[in-house]
Amino acid sequence: MRESPANTEDIRQRLKQVQSLPTLPPIVSKLNEMVEDEGVTAARLGSVIEKDQVLTSKLLKMVNSSFFGFPQRISTVSNAIVLLGFNVIKTLIVTSSIFEVMQSSDVGLWEHSLGCATVAGILAKRKEIKNPEEISTAALIHDLGKIVVRAELPDKHDAILELVKKKGISFRDAEKELLGVGHGEIGGWLAQEWNLPPRLVEPITYHHRPLEAPQFRDLAALVHFSDILIRAWGFGFGGDPWVPPLDHDAWQLIKFTKGEIKEILKELEEKLIDLQDFTMEIHEMTE
Repeated sequence: MRESPANTEDIRQRLKQVQSLPTLPPIVSKLNEMVEDEGVTAARLGSVIEKDQVLTSKLLKMVNSSFFGFPQRISTVSNAIVLLGFNVIKTLIVTSSIFEVMQSSDVGLWEHSLGCATVAGILAKRKEIKNPEEISTAALIHDLGKIVVRAELPDKHDAILELVKKKGISFRDAEKELLGVGHGEIGGWLAQEWNLPPRLVEPITYHHRPLEAPQFRDLAALVHFSDILIRAWGFGFGGDPWVPPLDHDAWQLIKFTKGEIKEILKELEEKLIDLQDFTMEIHEMTE
């Protein structure tokens, strides 16, 4: 008997009361307000973050991870803020907690997300996108919806995986059949609830359909292609064994020459070697 799709609005309302994932603590709500203040300084923002030792350690650990690729170690929160910008820092604070869930429950998806962030950073720099680290961060949490479904709708998550195996379809197609909505939309809802900026919300929401993004089609297209490239590379596991189809119209927004693609693949290979060392180190720490 085929399971009927859940009511999309019911799912959206349920996700507003997410319990299994971290909700924004008071300190992040305060940071949200500060980020919107044009007069706030990196030092002042850093002083608030540094009042929380756990938050500080998580943030510095992530900023120093391989996919950002800074040549020097970043030892202070204020330096991290100057290098990455307010919005990226705010998002990483949320992301650091999300990734604790991923490391313990879905290592393959965690590795896929790190790999996607690595690709997106390379592509964004080549396209001279302003704040390329922001694109890396969007790619890092592009599959946020999958984490939400696993944590908050575990019965549906199991049914989705079963359908992927039974029918040989993509994770997203199975989601749409059973939930009536895909992980992009679900991740986008939660990102909006967390008051993340549109430059991050849109690539999360539209990474499978970039041309539908209202404002930031190029950013959504970069995350779209990054997802495809890292899936084709086979780094990590995104929920099914298939490479998502390339949106050719989206490709026209960001396309690279064959020569550029060769250089990108060479750079990616080098970075993924470092990233593999990083993920192995994390595995050892959590065992």
